[in-house]
Amino acid sequence: MGQNNNKLKLSVVIPCYNGADTIANLLESLQNQDWDKPWEIVVADNRSTDNSRMVIEGFMDRLPNLRVVDAFERQGQPYALNKGVKSSRGEAVAFCDVDDEVGHGWLAAMGNALEKYDFVAARFDFEKLNPPWTLKYRPNYQKYGVQQYNYPPFLPHAGGGSLGVKRFLFDMVGGFDEGFPALHDTDFCWKVQLAGYKLHFVPEAVMHIRLRDTLGGLFKQASYYGEYNVKLYAKYRDLGMPELSWRPGLRQWKRLLRRLPRLRHAAERPQILRSLGWRYGRVKGCLKYRTSAL
Repeated sequence: MGQNNNKLKLSVVIPCYNGADTIANLLESLQNQDWDKPWEIVVADNRSTDNSRMVIEGFMDRLPNLRVVDAFERQGQPYALNKGVKSSRGEAVAFCDVDDEVGHGWLAAMGNALEKYDFVAARFDFEKLNPPWTLKYRPNYQKYGVQQYNYPPFLPHAGGGSLGVKRFLFDMVGGFDEGFPALHDTDFCWKVQLAGYKLHFVPEAVMHIRLRDTLGGLFKQASYYGEYNVKLYAKYRDLGMPELSWRPGLRQWKRLLRRLPRLRHAAERPQILRSLGWRYGRVKGCLKYRTSAL
């Protein structure tokens, strides 16, 4: 790890809630990074009740640029992210999720990109950390570029654990919206782009993503995504997002209902449950945010 006494160029911010089972792998992958500019790692402990803190502190000797800060005031990833950035000292910030791992050369690729651009996103890899069956239900939409938003068509976005941003820009848009427990990353991407800054894809920076590997976890995540996609729609339809008709959602419900008997087939169960969670979440979101966005 290249270090000197100059001003820190990059802070790697990691929100952590009960990440004891995975954060060691993430920190080991960061330990193996090399860059010729000064950088730091800031873990924002968001009320962990497991031994996450002990695991992190075990890396202090190996990662002298590692710090832990308390993010105890509120529960939630966007709050922990904002607290981590506020506590960091770098000119730019890159984010990692506690259950992922960075690929070889990720740090240098992100750091160098952030010296050229104000807002960047890494490439996703799903193969390394996941059993083969999970890859069948979750296409990798961030393998060859940033993700496209299609329902309805709007601005591109990227997963929060892949983002990097200049500090001035993070502060300018107000950081992550803590009213979005999920999809705060999509909301952040849109705020930055509406402020006039492009999201640049950095294919050399690889983030190994860990997917949900239980049916319950898959359904819950899809439900969350569905609900907060509706909240995004309620927020951005007056900011240029096209109006959604109720007809496409109704057609998708009909197709899903026809597929439900196939839940008895194990091979089809993950995808059907994911679709069911998404549709359920959208209905919940429509009721909660009083908008029609099935």
